[in-house]
Amino acid sequence: MSAENTPLKGQFITFEGGEGAGKTTQAKLLCDALEGAGITTILTREPGGTKGAEAIRDLVLGGAADKWSGMTELLLMYAARMDHVEKIIKPALERGVWVLSDRFADSSLAYQGYARGLGAERVGKVHEAVMDGFEPDLTILFDMDPIMAQKRVETRGEDLSRFDAESIEFHKTLRNAFLDIAASNAGRITTIDADEPRQTVHTQILFALTQKYPDLAGRLGSAAG
Repeated sequence: MSAENTPLKGQFITFEGGEGAGKTTQAKLLCDALEGAGITTILTREPGGTKGAEAIRDLVLGGAADKWSGMTELLLMYAARMDHVEKIIKPALERGVWVLSDRFADSSLAYQGYARGLGAERVGKVHEAVMDGFEPDLTILFDMDPIMAQKRVETRGEDLSRFDAESIEFHKTLRNAFLDIAASNAGRITTIDADEPRQTVHTQILFALTQKYPDLAGRLGSAAG
């Protein structure tokens, strides 16, 4: 069997970054690219992915910005995450399916740990208690100027979430938080410039994948080169 036809075991890839950075669009593009390469892939999101987690999503994202304390947000996020991991992510990986998630635990560290001021240590204790060492195989961080990102959010024509409606200072703190997290996890997290046009960003993501998984180079085509 040639390298291009050799099945790859299930991998868990997450997309992180601030609001309006284009994660959702790019996750869909990558899902299509992997499916086109013959790799069974599912696309999911956090908070969400299961019926219970989607209900928690509505609780967390709706309402006024000061609706929940940082710790309440964190515990709600991890309740949703545990359900998501147990019912969707781990079973898919065990079947050899690739899982792409729009956000995962790095968002909790950035949003609640840094931006809400809980601190990395407190978030880390909750994370370890719930996840017990489970983490993504690869994370793509979308880095973007928060002012430009907010303009994108405003032009989407959608109702703003509690996080969308936060101050620009909150979003600047988030950006710095994600960059700090990436610097501390360089082996797992690849940072890309999300200010670039959509196709350029997609190409950056394909390149990151072929660096992590060299066997994918031929299967994903010339865009990854």
